[in-house]
Amino acid sequence: MIRPEISAVLSRWREVIAAGGVCVFGLWLIWLGGWFLMPLGALVIAIGLGWAVIGWRRLRFARAISAPGLVDVVEGRISYFAASRAQALPAPGGGAPQGLGGEVALRELVEIRLLQLSGRQYWRLRTREGEAIMIPLDAAGAEALYDAFASLPGIDMGELSAAPGRALAMQALWRRK
Repeated sequence: MIRPEISAVLSRWREVIAAGGVCVFGLWLIWLGGWFLMPLGALVIAIGLGWAVIGWRRLRFARAISAPGLVDVVEGRISYFAASRAQALPAPGGGAPQGLGGEVALRELVEIRLLQLSGRQYWRLRTREGEAIMIPLDAAGAEALYDAFASLPGIDMGELSAAPGRALAMQALWRRK
């Protein structure tokens, strides 16, 4: 009954739309009035606005899937299953080639960078041991990285969600202190 392209847009924006619905409910509570419902409505609106901001930032992580591989985040571990483990990228700075695919625990992460290589953007996650995995921004499941990164100490999620829109070859976005 709903056209597929409209359904796709609504599906993509569903979290922001739901947050807007919460804000409308809060306005309704304020409209009812009273010493109890007006502050409750203001609280509901504040929660809805916070949810809308988070949903909008998550929306910037969700992209059309055009890269090979799959990202999976389970129990504090980020896994990237590449189409081919033998596939390699040139290392930033000219070092040895880096392979795609791998797994890293969030507690072992020391650095997050956003790189642009061969016209595609990649998250580069480096561990304490110096191992790094490269995850394309447009891989299946990459939107789950937003919530995984949010749990890191001292990370600026506003900066992180704005980074993919910049046309820089490399951006250092977070470093463990």
